[in-house]
Amino acid sequence: MVILGIDPGYGRIGFGLLEKKGNNFKTIDYGVIYTDKNQELPKRLLKINYDLKMLIEKYNPNESAVEKLYFFKNVATAIQVGEARGVILLCLEKENIPIYEYTPFQIKQAVTGYGRAEKGQIQRTLKILLNLEKTPTPDDAADALATAFCHGNFRRSLKNAEY
Repeated sequence: MVILGIDPGYGRIGFGLLEKKGNNFKTIDYGVIYTDKNQELPKRLLKINYDLKMLIEKYNPNESAVEKLYFFKNVATAIQVGEARGVILLCLEKENIPIYEYTPFQIKQAVTGYGRAEKGQIQRTLKILLNLEKTPTPDDAADALATAFCHGNFRRSLKNAEY
């Protein structure tokens, strides 16, 4: 199974693709979708949609995991991230990819065993868990990998809960 993890944003959208076979994870790809800060938000949202669709066509994920929004100090930023997240969810839904959502606490807990772990700890743990040559960066890409890893771990309990 291929899991697409997404760390939502509107300037930088992290993505991470993991293949899970049994209890083993293999990293397929990870990175960031960037939008031009000089463009109006609708153009940026369109680029997010287009680039995400290209990722989906390239890797054909079976499921997706998207980080839920958390508290923002800046309301304007929260609204824009919410709009970008809506585009992301719509794109996944249009491509018929099941969507699972996780809080930052759940993601940190799944990766490090501690729900309040710092970003550096998450990145170092991912390097070990996913047998990567280097620590995954930037933060957005590492967060997306962590989200995909979280889903891969929670998937069994989610499946059992459905029956």
